Amino acid sequence: MNDTESPKILIGGNGQTQVWMPTAMANRHGMIAGATGTGKTVSLQILAESFSRLGVPCFMADVKGDLSGLAKAGKTHPKIQQRVDVIGIENYTFSPSPTVFWDLFGKKGHMIRATITDLGPLLISSLLELNDTQTGVLYGAFKIADDNGMLLLDLKDLQSLLKWMGENRKELMIEYGNIHPSSLGAIQRALMVLEEQNAEYFLGEPAITLSDLMQHDFSGRGVVSILDVTKLISRSPRLYATFLLWLLSELFEEMPEVGDADKPKAVFFFDEAHLLFDRAPKALVDKIEQVVRLIRSKGVGVFFISQSPLDIPEEVLGQLGLKIQHALRAFTPKDKKAVETVAETFRINPDIDTMTAITELGTGEALVSVLDLDGAPTPVERILIRPPESQIGPITDKLRKEIIGRSPLKGKYDETVDRESAYEMLKKQTAKTEKRKQKAASERTFKEPFPTTKRKTTKTRYKRQTATEALIKSAARSIGTQLGRRVIRGILGSLLGGRR
Repeated sequence: MNDTESPKILIGGNGQTQVWMPTAMANRHGMIAGATGTGKTVSLQILAESFSRLGVPCFMADVKGDLSGLAKAGKTHPKIQQRVDVIGIENYTFSPSPTVFWDLFGKKGHMIRATITDLGPLLISSLLELNDTQTGVLYGAFKIADDNGMLLLDLKDLQSLLKWMGENRKELMIEYGNIHPSSLGAIQRALMVLEEQNAEYFLGEPAITLSDLMQHDFSGRGVVSILDVTKLISRSPRLYATFLLWLLSELFEEMPEVGDADKPKAVFFFDEAHLLFDRAPKALVDKIEQVVRLIRSKGVGVFFISQSPLDIPEEVLGQLGLKIQHALRAFTPKDKKAVETVAETFRINPDIDTMTAITELGTGEALVSVLDLDGAPTPVERILIRPPESQIGPITDKLRKEIIGRSPLKGKYDETVDRESAYEMLKKQTAKTEKRKQKAASERTFKEPFPTTKRKTTKTRYKRQTATEALIKSAARSIGTQLGRRVIRGILGSLLGGRR
């Protein structure tokens, strides 16, 4: 494929050179980095609207509330016109991008949810910050649910299962190993904290369908999905990171393999990317690195946004093709070392002192390197980022409501669905067990007013075993044709490593 055959996206220029990214390389991922207030949001914005114009759907998390401006055309301004002239942009016009708004709390967009089963034990244990022993117990809980056909959809499903495990742990440990009460208690307490952070809004049904995040409008433009996380990022940054990781794994699982294409099937922007890796266990970081490496074969581009490239593990950073580096500050020896390390990640341009330039960049300026069509990084260039065609800054609440009101997804995710799952199954079983206990006690009292201690102890042991067996039998009847079929989670949470 030669240069004239591949679509390109204009990143910016400096009056002498324009920097274009071939969209055929967009599935090699990218990075936008820089200190607060240096222009990262605008860089993200111009990439999203450019992909949208080329028919590529985009998804992004809006951390500060600024990205809603993509839904409205920008307005002329002397500074914008000056930048257009310097860069040499032809046929520059203001226009909005087709936009769908999402919100885990359902206030500023459509609800977006996933189930406990979807996330799987690895992501849940990371979210709850469990130790190895507690993580092992959680894996046991998922295995018990799978073996007995119990769906884990929301928090109360997992909470009720853990409670039942505690009540029947002596019988369960024969097959599932030691289930220590202290580990169960630690998991239950962590779930209570998660509940306080309003995680029940996200964990449940109807779960999001990925195709709804990858739509096109009537003209063929890619729809930009914007998830408002302004509240979530302060309430529960780990829940935010878990959602992004789950989304990444679902993309890998569900997207089909594609050959070399002139543009990606979809592009995802992960803001505050350092949260994905903060305190994450090595097993999870290894899975992320694996998914990032392999997902490009699915035609998916992933762009990380963070204050410093050093926030991203080296194994992941080495796979990122596009690099947009805004200014970094070097006030301390540690800062200077970071700047030096970042400078070394760029291909040398003899006309630019990269290390010095990083600290001198003005707002809206950046050091940029892209991959050419042969997959080789281009020499770093110091440029002005081109101005977006959409509005810089947030839209009004009134306009947001109007856009949500005419969305094709209106009503699809608004109401919570609570179908029968582990909580309901265990509740029914508990009621049946108590009824049998009362009946047995009544019969025993009538036949034997003064039972012996020995016979009473034997009968109690027998009843405790019956409760466990009755649950399994009841679960088997309730799942019908699903008997023997396991619920397999995605690559970041699978017990068996299979695909759904």
